[in-house]
Amino acid sequence: VQLQASGGGLVQAGDSLRLSCAASGRTSTNFFMGWFHQIPGKEREFVAASIRLSVVRQYYVESVEGRFTISRDIAKNTVYLQMNSLKPEDTAVYYCAAGTGRPILSQARNYVSQTRNYNSWGEGTQLTVSS
Repeated sequence: VQLQASGGGLVQAGDSLRLSCAASGRTSTNFFMGWFHQIPGKEREFVAASIRLSVVRQYYVESVEGRFTISRDIAKNTVYLQMNSLKPEDTAVYYCAAGTGRPILSQARNYVSQTRNYNSWGEGTQLTVSS
C-alpha cells in the first residue's frame, strides 16, 4: 500500500484544518489506518486511528479527544483527520499509516497506537499552529 498525505500548513491557534491520506496499491477494507505526529528530537506519537473489526472503532490520544476526528472514505481509499480548535502544541509533522493486523476488540486501542503494528507509512505533512 502506498500512502500520500496532504493538507498540512500554517494556521493560527483556534483554526481548523483537515489532513487527507490517499491509499493506493493493494488496498483492503480490512486494514486499519492511523495518524501519528512527530516533532524534532522526539519519537513518533499516536494521534488517532480507525479500525474495522466486528464494529468500526476510532481511537484518539487524550490530548486531541473532542477536537480531532478521524474518518474514512472507503470508496476513495482515503482517510481524513479533521482538526479543530488547533493549539500551538499540535505543531508537528503528521504521518498517516496503514496496517493489516486484526487485534481482538478489547486490545484494539493499544494495538493501533503502536507504530510497530503499521506496515505502510506515508510521507509526512507539516502542521504549524501559531499562537
